[in-house]
Amino acid sequence: MNDHRKIPVPPRPNQDGKAGTLFERAASSFDLNKFIPPPVPQEVLDQISPRPAVKRTAAAAVEPVAPAPAPAAVKVAEPAPVKAPQPTAPIAAPAAVQPAAEPEAAPVMFPPREQRSRTVSFKPNRHPVDRQHLRDQGFIVPEGGVTQLLEEFRIIKRHLLLQSAELQRGGSGAAAQRVLICSPHPGEGKTYCAVNLALSIAAEKESEVILVDADFAKPSILSALDLPGGPGLMDALRDPKADVADFVLGTDVPGLWVLPAGEATNSDSEYLSTSRTAAVLDRLTEGAPHRILIFDSPPALAASPAAELAKHVGQALLIVRADKTGQGALEDAISLLSGCPNVELLLNATNFSPSGRRFGSYYGYGG
Repeated sequence: MNDHRKIPVPPRPNQDGKAGTLFERAASSFDLNKFIPPPVPQEVLDQISPRPAVKRTAAAAVEPVAPAPAPAAVKVAEPAPVKAPQPTAPIAAPAAVQPAAEPEAAPVMFPPREQRSRTVSFKPNRHPVDRQHLRDQGFIVPEGGVTQLLEEFRIIKRHLLLQSAELQRGGSGAAAQRVLICSPHPGEGKTYCAVNLALSIAAEKESEVILVDADFAKPSILSALDLPGGPGLMDALRDPKADVADFVLGTDVPGLWVLPAGEATNSDSEYLSTSRTAAVLDRLTEGAPHRILIFDSPPALAASPAAELAKHVGQALLIVRADKTGQGALEDAISLLSGCPNVELLLNATNFSPSGRRFGSYYGYGG
């Protein structure tokens, strides 16, 4: 195991072939050498040896010939750029680009789309609102002092404006800017609350309001504000060519606009249920995200338009008179206004205050 001597190498074979490696001895023993071809005589090799030179010279002769076609091939390849007429295919591309010009023509076909990025404008005429007439009816008086009534409607409007902003963030669209003022029965104070709420919102520094008279059978907004009559919401719904913006009345109260009810028909509810209603209402707040629409609607249990209008507003304020509205009527009215996702109650004609607090006393309101 520890012998590190070199292993002897077998002797190379002799000329007689009796010695050599194992394979060589085996080839000799079994006469395998007969399969080896005989060596070629040197004379023959000398005669054949020029042939490879001829082959090599032939190959060398061919090699110069090979480059000759190559230039020809290059010249033939040059016409490939002549295929530059193929840019005629890109020339067809402008035909494909031409349809892109069609969207530019679309605004021409549909003019309203051009106006959606701009704020809708109303007539510049400003109608005066009789402040004394408001005071005699018990409404909020613009530019007047702080009263208990003003403070109460400030609380109400702040809640509605906050809810409107949340609805806008939630993706409710233009409906978030619309508030329906309704009551179960006549005489429960819906118009009183609608006018005061509109006057309160008009006092906002970054908001404005359109007070919409939607009580088509018995409109009262114009008489409450002492404004002139004229076409209004129903006229815009009846006439497909009419622009409701032309019917909005400006007032000398900053931020306050009024849309009359218009001419009454026997199909008020049917006109409100058409697809045109959404387009007309959208037009009123087009490009004006800080504009609020206040609808003074008919009583829910006395006329059907209230239920139709509820489908187009984000909030509904149901006026409940403390000494008049019954629970059954209240529940029925809420059910009819179910098309609106947010229905809230406003208790009217009550002096009850659980905390004993009286709004306005801090500013000198007496009584």
